Amino acid sequence: MGDGNLSNPNGRAIRLRITCDKKYPQLIKNFQKVIKKVLPNNKISLIKRDGGCLDISCYSNKWPKILGWKPGPKASQISGIPNWIKSDKKYLTHCLKGLIETDGCIYKDRGYKMIGFTSTIENLSKDVFYGMATLGFKPRIYKVKLPKKLARFNVRLAKNVEMFINLVGPIKR
Repeated sequence: MGDGNLSNPNGRAIRLRITCDKKYPQLIKNFQKVIKKVLPNNKISLIKRDGGCLDISCYSNKWPKILGWKPGPKASQISGIPNWIKSDKKYLTHCLKGLIETDGCIYKDRGYKMIGFTSTIENLSKDVFYGMATLGFKPRIYKVKLPKKLARFNVRLAKNVEMFINLVGPIKR
């Protein structure tokens, strides 16, 4: 989900890779902390990339069961938020935090604070929409047609934004 993916580059262990901008060191630390909490005995690597980014990487064959998706392109797998996260408001809140931090933004439109989430993965976008609604908010979802039969999905929250920010607590503000 978000700026992460699963791959199997060595044919043995599955790698979780999350790409982060180096200008968000607290976000990087938070991702490391969460991975360590889920898999306390696994090594977490930071791999520098061009363009001011780095990859957080952790290998485990447990990732598909934990996350509910397989290695490979997320869009072709109809990826979304795993059911075990959607069914627990605490987990859902943390998940929405991570998704807003990776594929979302907080911005002002005509002086009003808004929250946006963008993805080309329809199922994930719908899960973000329903996740916000489950927490008591009233988001809107829009489909934007792109060339070559592609689409982008925008989820926007325009009301009670400060309440959402206080509940979810994204680092990017």
